[in-house]
Amino acid sequence: MKKIVYVVILGVFLFSCNNSEKTMNLSGTVKGLKKGTLYLQKIIDSSLTTLDSLEVKGKGDFLFEITVENPEIFYLYLKKEDNNTINDRITFFGEPGNITINTSWNTFDANAKIEGSKSTKKLKEYRNMLSEFNKKSLIYASIVNNSKTEYTVKALDSIQQLYNKNIVNSYRYTINFALNNTDSYAVPYIAVTEIPDANVKYLDSIHKSLIPAVANSTYGKKLKAHIEAVKAK
Repeated sequence: MKKIVYVVILGVFLFSCNNSEKTMNLSGTVKGLKKGTLYLQKIIDSSLTTLDSLEVKGKGDFLFEITVENPEIFYLYLKKEDNNTINDRITFFGEPGNITINTSWNTFDANAKIEGSKSTKKLKEYRNMLSEFNKKSLIYASIVNNSKTEYTVKALDSIQQLYNKNIVNSYRYTINFALNNTDSYAVPYIAVTEIPDANVKYLDSIHKSLIPAVANSTYGKKLKAHIEAVKAK
């Protein structure tokens, strides 16, 4: 009888340990939030799904605890009770461990400080650099669309060439970033969302360079499926 009890206790202990290794504790504060509802969401089968919710009253502190099999994109959505039709959604990589998100109610997504997620940090690093390429593209587009200035055909061609070169450089940056960070779960996500139309040989190189854990993750599998679909055409 004692042996049976011991086995049961051991089983519960092992289950608890395995479960805790996959638990994400998401906590933080929404400064200035007196009343509202926070929703923890993610995409499941192409649909935005609410996993948990929390009604906030008086204080902006929150805590969500959820099982995460591998790092994936999650959303923290705020529905404010302020008669403002504009609500906010923070995008971040959810992963096992402790993650904190601190922000303010009136600059919810723009002012969020996320800590504890390596994948989110890597994604932010990528997007900060990519924003420089996007700024250049906007500058070139604004020059062409400036109705106050008349440009010669030669000048317009030069601007178009600069625009095209900037796009190519942004793709090169993304590919190099991916190949230099093959241990990051953010890489396959970047590949399938930012450069899905890149030459399949580059996407294939990225996928083959991923460490096994990342290659077998949610976005690693999506990248592989995308590559196979492109090759099948």
